Amino acid sequence: MLRPSLPRDSSRRGYACVGLAAILWASNGSVAKFLFGEWISPFQLVQLRLTIAAAVLLVWQLARRPALLKIARQDIFYFFILGTLGMAMVNIAYMFAISRIQVAAAILLEYLSPILIAAYWVLFAGERLRPATILAMIGAIVGCYFVVGAYNLNMLSMNLAGILSGLASAFFFAWWSIHGEYGMRKYDPWTVLFYAFAVSAVEWNIVHPPLEAFAHPYPIPVWGLILYVGVVGTLIPFGLYLEGINRIRATRASITSTLEPIVAGLLAYLFLGETMEGLQIFGGLMVIAAIILLQLKSEEDPRAPAFVRAEREKR
Repeated sequence: MLRPSLPRDSSRRGYACVGLAAILWASNGSVAKFLFGEWISPFQLVQLRLTIAAAVLLVWQLARRPALLKIARQDIFYFFILGTLGMAMVNIAYMFAISRIQVAAAILLEYLSPILIAAYWVLFAGERLRPATILAMIGAIVGCYFVVGAYNLNMLSMNLAGILSGLASAFFFAWWSIHGEYGMRKYDPWTVLFYAFAVSAVEWNIVHPPLEAFAHPYPIPVWGLILYVGVVGTLIPFGLYLEGINRIRATRASITSTLEPIVAGLLAYLFLGETMEGLQIFGGLMVIAAIILLQLKSEEDPRAPAFVRAEREKR
């Protein structure tokens, strides 16, 4: 059963959700960079952010919408795979990449995911990419290349494991986007998100010593920043991103999310004193132009997978 085409206002809300998610992810990057400098390791922060996000979302759903915690028994395996190959692997791959290669290169590699998402829908779902979508995808990726300053990087001299991990982060982010969209044919975005967080948090507390990162005597301001990363920089933007996918499809959402490096660059300039070169600003304008093009040409493909919105709203 296919959902009806969403109204234009819903499409605009979808772009707004993904745009806000990109802004919050970007702010999360600046806060995380500050914490890495003195207080915490990347792997500890991943354990903290996933565990906090899962716990906060559980409490919120129990208090406000406990019905969202109900899932069918036959879907347990789906959520296990989504949390493992989606949320957990994205974090592992990206954090390993930035530990081996420059952060700019890791960001660029992760934002190859729109190509993988588009290729999946063309090869396996029979979706026809429209010229505007192809142009926007190329513009966003090329713009991201300039934004992160990749033209200054010698990729051939970098750590091979780091490069492969960065490519893996793009693959797993694309996998997360596609299969999160699949799950929302049946469930609310926040149900999908909770179980993805829950599975990945449990797995991170197995891979890393259980709750080890919580045992350190951080000062109260640092705990405030950690909570910011877990809630504002992780839980809320992932929720907004899934809500955006629910309205504008994974392909458009992934392209729109390339706003993140632009905002990250602006925040680094404002709060960390990092400057942007002319080519980086040019790249940012390319990404913005690509997103505007997507919104102007936004159309629903009747052959694309759809969500049973009407049925879900009856529950």
